[in-house]
Amino acid sequence: MKKIYLSITFLVLIGLAGCDKNNNVNIFSVQDDIALGNQIRDEIASNPQQYNLMSRSQYPTAYGHLDRIANTLLNSGKVTYRDDFEWEFFLIRDDNTLNAFCTPGGKIYVYTGLIKYLESEYELAGVMAHEIAHADRRHASRQMTKQYGVSILLDVALGADESTLAQIAENLVNLSFSRADETEADEYSVVYMCPTEYDARGAKKFFEKLIAEGQTGNTPAFLSTHPNPENRIENIDAFWEENCNVEGEFFDARYAEFKSSLN
Repeated sequence: MKKIYLSITFLVLIGLAGCDKNNNVNIFSVQDDIALGNQIRDEIASNPQQYNLMSRSQYPTAYGHLDRIANTLLNSGKVTYRDDFEWEFFLIRDDNTLNAFCTPGGKIYVYTGLIKYLESEYELAGVMAHEIAHADRRHASRQMTKQYGVSILLDVALGADESTLAQIAENLVNLSFSRADETEADEYSVVYMCPTEYDARGAKKFFEKLIAEGQTGNTPAFLSTHPNPENRIENIDAFWEENCNVEGEFFDARYAEFKSSLN
């Protein structure tokens, strides 16, 4: 009986030790998230055929706009792992893809197709805030743990499993999050944006545009298996009214300059 009691206590302690700053249990440590994100970043950089990364030195103006949006969100005072993760933001040259995605540890990738599709800076900020939330709420590492297993991911984080690393990087753009994770990321896009000059309903505007134009083929993967855009619009509106309810700026003219700098 004593042995059973000790075993239960040990398991409880493991559970408590695994609680992160978001009060969620995560088998991965923050350093594991960072290491895995760095490995995936390097793998993406080594595969220009799939991920045509735009050079910072060749497109300084475009990256200046991207970094300004990113830093505005990160410095909102609401990002839990603002000072823990090694946040990096990248542009991918692909005008046919309406998407953005994140890795564990704070690497965010944005496709030019998404930037050119949107009309206002606050819309892109809403999508970027959504992806920041997936990293900051640590959805990415938890979802990857479910998909690949702890031991495999730890090997990847340590650089010991290059074949699996290539597979993870290849599938990252289509990484499917749970309904709860997508809803939380939508809501935290409002949380991150509300203290800024942006109107905090940027993600909602993106969904409204998709509905109005009937996009299907190029629609981001995260819309395919989760609550439909209409429900997400309603939820963002309700969350905004209860937790923000402050109208902000759209920054249309400044966004036009950003889009021009991609050419």
